[in-house]
Amino acid sequence: MLIELKVGNFLSFKDVVTLSMVAAADKEHRETNTIPVNDKLSLLKSAAIYGANASGKTNLIRAVSFMRGFVLTSSKESSTDEIPVEKFRLSTETGDAPSIFEVTFLIDGVRYRYGFQADKKKVHHEWLFYVPTTREATLFTRENNKIKIGTSFKEGRGLEEKTRPNALFLSVVDQFNGETAGKILKWFRDIFIISGISESKQEVLTVSKLEEEDYKNFTLKFLKIADLAIKEIRKTIIPLSKETPSVIMPGRIKFFIPGKKTGGVELQIKTIHQKYDRDNQPVSEENFDLFLDESAGTQALFAFSAPIYDALHNGKVLFIDELTSKLHPLLTRTLIEVFHRYNPAESGNSDTKRKGQLIFAGHDTNILSNQFFRRDQVWFTQKDEYGATDLYSLEEYRVRKGASFSKDYIMGKYGAIPFIGDIESLFCE
Repeated sequence: MLIELKVGNFLSFKDVVTLSMVAAADKEHRETNTIPVNDKLSLLKSAAIYGANASGKTNLIRAVSFMRGFVLTSSKESSTDEIPVEKFRLSTETGDAPSIFEVTFLIDGVRYRYGFQADKKKVHHEWLFYVPTTREATLFTRENNKIKIGTSFKEGRGLEEKTRPNALFLSVVDQFNGETAGKILKWFRDIFIISGISESKQEVLTVSKLEEEDYKNFTLKFLKIADLAIKEIRKTIIPLSKETPSVIMPGRIKFFIPGKKTGGVELQIKTIHQKYDRDNQPVSEENFDLFLDESAGTQALFAFSAPIYDALHNGKVLFIDELTSKLHPLLTRTLIEVFHRYNPAESGNSDTKRKGQLIFAGHDTNILSNQFFRRDQVWFTQKDEYGATDLYSLEEYRVRKGASFSKDYIMGKYGAIPFIGDIESLFCE
C-alpha cells in the first residue's frame, strides 16, 4: 500500500511536492474510505486530484510512471543510455540540479522509504530505509558512486562496483536475486497506471484475463451494475497469417507472435444482449461487437475492469489519468465506490491487508462531494505565475460542516481552477 509520494524538479514540479495517503484524524467516512493499518496509522483507499488543464495533474502520474519504469529497467540498460528524466525547465535554479523521487509504502506490514535523485547522465543519490520495529533503519544510502550498506541489507554487498552511474543500485541487487530488493521491485511492478482517454493497454489486459473465470465474472458484474444490459461476454479467436496487415482495424485486438507460422490471433469481443418481441417478451439473443457497437463509456468500463479487479484482490495501487473523460458521473462514482466498499473478508479473501488503492485525476465536479469523499482525499494542482505546479489537499482548508466541495471549488475558494479571460477580446481586431 502507498503511504506517500514525493516528486521535485520534474516536468512542471519545481519544488518537492507530497501526495499523502495517510488518513487524518477526521472520523468522517472512516469505516468505508480508510484502511486501518495499526493503532497509529490508517491509509486512504482513494485520492482524487483536481485542477485546471495543464496544471500538473497528469505530470504527477507521469512521475509515478517514470519512477516505476526506471526502477524496473535501469539495471538492464546500456552504460551510455541517457536516463529519460525531464527536469523543470522554466527556472535557472533547476538546470543543474537532479530530479527527486521518493515513495513510502508497506509490504507485508513493513514500512519502506525508497527514493533517488537523478539527471539524464547519472544517479546522484539513492536511499532505502525501513522500519523493522518502531524506528527507521538504513538498508543502504548512495552518494554518486559511493554506496553504504546497512547491516540488514547483506544482499547488496559486493554489488557496489557492478552498479553503473546511470543505474539504480536497488535494480542491480534485484538482478542478483536480492530478497528485499525483489519484494520492492514487485511492489513497483504491481503499480498499474492507465488512461481514461486511451484504453488500449488495459483492453488487452482485460481481454487476456477473460479466460479466468473470476476475472470474467467480475467484469460481467461490473458492467451489469452500470445498467448496461449486457448478459454475457464472449471472446472469439481468429488465427492470422504472417501476410495479414498489421494495421489494427476498429473493433479488433490483434496479437502477433514472432517466429511462428501464423502471425498471431485476432480477438473479437462480443457483448450479448437480450432481444424482445412486440410484447416485450424475450425471444433471442443479439451479439454486439464491443469495440464497434458499444459506447465509449461501456468500452472504458470494460477496459478498467481487470485493473480494478487486480488492484482490489491483490492489494495493488491503481492510478487513472482522466478517469472522468468518458464516463457518466454516476458511473464514475460507482467505480470509486467499488474501492470504498470492498472488504476482502466479505469477498472470501481472509487476508484483510490486501486492499487496493485508487488515485485518479479528473475534472468532473459532480462527484466532488462531502457525501462521498473525506477532505484528506481531495487534492488540487495549481500552477503559479512562473509555471511551477503546487500540490495541496483540501485538508489544509477550513471547511464548514456540510459545505459543498464542488460549489466552493467552482467558486474558486480552493484555487486550482482555470483563469478565464475576457471573451470579448476574441472578437476585437
